[in-house]
Amino acid sequence: MTKKFMPVLLLAGLASPASALSFSAGGPVPRLAMGIALAALVTALFVYLLKLLSRLHEYSERRLSAWAASTVKDVKLQQLELLPAERITEWLLFLLGALRVLLTLLLVYFYLPALFSFFPWTRGLAGELFGYVLRPLKELTLSFLAYIPDLIFVAVTIICVHYFLRFLYTITREIARGRVVFKGFYPDWAVPTFQIVRFIVWAFTLVIIFPYLPGSDSPAFKGVSVFLGVLFSLGSSSAIANAVAGVILTYMRPFKLGDRVKIVDTVGNVMEKTLLVTRVKTVKNEHVTIPNALVLGSHIVNYTAQAGGENLILHTSVTIGYDVPWRKVHELLTAAARAAEGILREPAPFVYQTALNDYHVSYELNAHTDRADGMAAVYSALHQNIQDKFAEAGVEILSPSYSALRSGKGPVLPAGRA
Repeated sequence: MTKKFMPVLLLAGLASPASALSFSAGGPVPRLAMGIALAALVTALFVYLLKLLSRLHEYSERRLSAWAASTVKDVKLQQLELLPAERITEWLLFLLGALRVLLTLLLVYFYLPALFSFFPWTRGLAGELFGYVLRPLKELTLSFLAYIPDLIFVAVTIICVHYFLRFLYTITREIARGRVVFKGFYPDWAVPTFQIVRFIVWAFTLVIIFPYLPGSDSPAFKGVSVFLGVLFSLGSSSAIANAVAGVILTYMRPFKLGDRVKIVDTVGNVMEKTLLVTRVKTVKNEHVTIPNALVLGSHIVNYTAQAGGENLILHTSVTIGYDVPWRKVHELLTAAARAAEGILREPAPFVYQTALNDYHVSYELNAHTDRADGMAAVYSALHQNIQDKFAEAGVEILSPSYSALRSGKGPVLPAGRA
């Protein structure tokens, strides 16, 4: 039987020609069969333990979740929530998963040497393979132990900064709600100021902890830092310009959320102000996003601010021929304004004669309103009333102007002036 399997063993490298006589004596073959059997037994045990560990993890995870739901409470300092119960439960489940990974690695650590020890050709591989794994782990462990003092410094610094910013956020929220008032400091400045302070604090914190980070002195770390800095400086010039403009607009306070404004050619209500852009919703329900650099570089008309102070003056122009008395035109225009919904009775509407043109006179009607958001509807009602009043009075509106043939026998004057 040994002669029968000898070519196969020689081909597989399990035996050499020099040891062929030993196989014929019946020595290694029984040991090889025994090794295969033991390897199969150990492998089956290893798979069984892995499945058992998986079931234990699932069972422990269910029990831990149920226990945490009924037992773990939020960590609070008076009314300030420091650590929610959900976060504590997530950490416990993470530790449970880490324990499972550790036990799995421990099983592999014992399984592979046992498996390799059953065969004389692989007995030396176990130590070599684990050397590849254990040497980096050893170096990592020693480096971590040496880094613990710096790690404690970094952790304490980050924790102190975190809770300092939480305290500042609490004050910011109270200022934004109007519960805490500082003279000369507006509530809508609170959140943007907090965001700027938070950025400065974290930047300063990074400068402090940078020398304590692992590998901060290595050339590779410095090279990557310089490379990222160059990319940021080259690719964010417009973003930085918009951010600076957003900060300036915040403290200029040209408008607030909900104000009806005109920015360049866009008229609408301010829906959102961010550090980079301003979003405006027009009367046609169009959402227009305007970069803050463009907002800062253009003129801004705030209709809401004017309507809430000295009222907003709406104005429109008509052209009437020289044959109509200007007093009658004034009367018709003011009557049209008083009849329009949204126009205030006091102060009373008034009319300016803005130009004496070649064929007609330009009249500008001015009327007060406190409905900045309803400007379009008020203008529409105003124009409708102007058409109705002039039509009832038999006065023709020369807009657009046109030419007509005249007899030339006399001047065109208002009635009673010829």
